[in-house]
Amino acid sequence: MSDKAELPQEFTLSKLAYFTVPATLLVVLILAGTNLAWFGWTFAVPVLLAVWIRRIKTVVTEDGLRAVGTFGSRDVEWPDIDGLQFSRWGPARAVLTDGDRVRLPAITFGDMPRLSAASAGRIPDPFAAARDAR
Repeated sequence: MSDKAELPQEFTLSKLAYFTVPATLLVVLILAGTNLAWFGWTFAVPVLLAVWIRRIKTVVTEDGLRAVGTFGSRDVEWPDIDGLQFSRWGPARAVLTDGDRVRLPAITFGDMPRLSAASAGRIPDPFAAARDAR
C-alpha cells in the first residue's frame, strides 16, 4: 500500500450489511400480512435500515477524523487523538488526550493498513512489521 493515500477516505459498512434489508422486508411482509392496519407502519423499517447503513461511516481527512453516527457526527483533530481502542465485539474507538472516547463507525482492526496510510502514519499500522519481515 502506498504511503500517501488520497483524502478524504471514507470507511463505510460492508455491502454485506445490505442483505439485512430484504430479510427485514420479509419479516415486515409477514407482520403486515397479519393485520395491515396495525403493522402497516413497519414498512418504514427496511427503508430506515438502508438509510442507516448508508449513513454510518468514518471519514479521514487531512485535519483528523469525522465519525458519522446515527443522529450526528463528531470531528476529532489529529493532535487530540492519543490512540485507538479495539474491543472484542464493539466498535473501534479513538482515545483522546483528555481521556474521552469517540466511536469510529465502520472501522475494524483489518482496516488498520488503510487507516494508517490515510492518516499519513499518524496512526501506526500494526501489520507493517509482519510485511517488512517477509
